[in-house]
Amino acid sequence: MPLYKAGCIKPEIVMDGPPPSTATLAELTALLDPAGQTHLVAQWAQLSPAQQARLAGQIRSLDLQLVRNFRSTLKNQAVRDVSQASSPAAIRLNSEDNPFTPPEARERGAAALARGEVGMLLVAGGQGTRLGFDPPKGLFPIGPVSNRTLFEVIIDRLRAVARRYGRPIPLCIMTSPATTAQTHAYFAENNYLGLEPDDLYFFEQGMLPAVAAESGRVLLAGPGELALAPDGHGGMLAALGNSVGFDNIAARGIRTFFYGQIDNPLLTVCDPEFLGYHLLAGSEFTTQVVRKHDPAERVGVVAALGDHLEIVEYSDLTPEAAAARAADGTLVLWAGNTAVHAFDVAFLTRMSHTSEALPLHLARKSVPYFDPETKQTVEPTEPNAIKFERFIFDLMPSAQNALVVEVERATSFAPVKNAEGAASDTPSSARAAMAALHRAWLEEVGVKVAAEARVEIHPLYALDVDELRSKVAPGLEIRQDTYLRPEGVS
Repeated sequence: MPLYKAGCIKPEIVMDGPPPSTATLAELTALLDPAGQTHLVAQWAQLSPAQQARLAGQIRSLDLQLVRNFRSTLKNQAVRDVSQASSPAAIRLNSEDNPFTPPEARERGAAALARGEVGMLLVAGGQGTRLGFDPPKGLFPIGPVSNRTLFEVIIDRLRAVARRYGRPIPLCIMTSPATTAQTHAYFAENNYLGLEPDDLYFFEQGMLPAVAAESGRVLLAGPGELALAPDGHGGMLAALGNSVGFDNIAARGIRTFFYGQIDNPLLTVCDPEFLGYHLLAGSEFTTQVVRKHDPAERVGVVAALGDHLEIVEYSDLTPEAAAARAADGTLVLWAGNTAVHAFDVAFLTRMSHTSEALPLHLARKSVPYFDPETKQTVEPTEPNAIKFERFIFDLMPSAQNALVVEVERATSFAPVKNAEGAASDTPSSARAAMAALHRAWLEEVGVKVAAEARVEIHPLYALDVDELRSKVAPGLEIRQDTYLRPEGVS
C-alpha cells in the first residue's frame, strides 16, 4: 500500500459546506493517536471549514501503519552491495550474436502497432524548476528552430507513428498535483495537440508525506495541510490502475505499453524495432540503454545481480564498481539507463495487485514545515526530514525474460535536466542533439547543410531518414536555420 493513495489530492478543488462536526475531530484524533500523530489536528479549531475538510481528507488517506514503521524501514534500508554486479545480457548494437535481427524485430513491432495493441505511458509530473521555468516541464520550449514544447515534440512523433501504421495509439499521461491543472488547460487550449480526446488519458500520481527524521512525526506545510511530495515515477503503477484502470486498458486491446519520460526530446516513441525485440523475447519488462563511456556519468545502470537484472542508481555504485573494466577495456557496468521501457500489460496488472512490488526508497531532505506549537514556519538549514519515493524500474527483478536493448545515444537520448551552464543535460545540449540528428538525416539523403545552419524536421514531414529521402531532392542546399514541416503545421 502506498503511504498516500493515488489521486486523492486535487489542489484546484475548493471544498465547500458546513464545518465538520466535533465528531470528525474525535474521529481523527482516535485515528492519529496510536501512531503518535495528533499534532496534525492541534490547530483544528482555528481552521476554516474548507481547511478542515481538506486536512481530514489528507489524514484519512495516510497509511499510518507505514508511518509508524518508517524507522524500521529506514534502518533496514542498508547500502546495497553491488560488488558482484556484472554486465547484463543485451541486444547490442551491430552484434552478430543477437538472437533476433533488426528486420525481424521491426516486422514484429510493426505488426503489433498495426493491430492497435500498443499504448504509450508518458511520465510528466515534474515542474521545470531546475530550468528556471515554473510551469510543468512538458511546456518547456525545446525545438531548436520551431521552439515547440517538449509535449509537442513527443506527441508529434506519436501521431506520426500512429499515421504510419494506421491505428491510434492511446496515450496515458501521468501528472502530479503541482502540474495537473496547467497540463489539462494546455491541452484543452491547444486542441489536444492533434490527438483525439478518446485516445488521451490523464492520471495523477499519488503523494507521500514528509516525516521528521528525529521524531517520526508527519510534517505540516501549514496549519491545515500536510507536507506532501509526489511519490516518484513508481507511483505510476497504483495511479494508472486507480484512475484509467487496467480493465479499461485491456478492453481497448492494448497488450504492450511503451514508457518514456517527458524530459527526453529524442524519445524513440513506440519504435517498432524496440517493441519487436520485447515481443519476440516474450519479455515482460524491456529497457532501453546507452553505452556509458565515463564511469562518473550520473545515470543508473542495468546490471546482472544473481539470477536477475536490476537497475542500480548511480548513487548506489561505489567508485570502484562504476570504474571496473572488462578485459577489452570497456566498462563492466556499461548499460546506462535511459528511462525508456516496454511493459507487458498483463505484467503491470499482476504487479498492481502485489503490495510489495515497489519498495519504498527513503532519503533525508531539508523540508520547511509549520510548527503547531510555535505557530511558525521553520526553514531548516540542513536535512531534517525523510521523504519517500518509489521507482518503476524496481519491477525489473519480478519480470519474466527481462530484456536490455542498446540504442545509439545520438539518436535516442538527450535529457533536459539541468539549467544552462551545467556540464550536461541542458536545454542547449538537447537542442544541439536534435539539430545534429536531423542534419545527419539530411546529409545522408544528399542535402548540403551549411555549418552554421540549425535544422529541424517535424515527424509528420518525415519520421525517419527513409521517409525524408522521398521528400527532398538530392543536391538541395540549406544555408540558414530551416524547419521542415507539412503545410499548415506549426
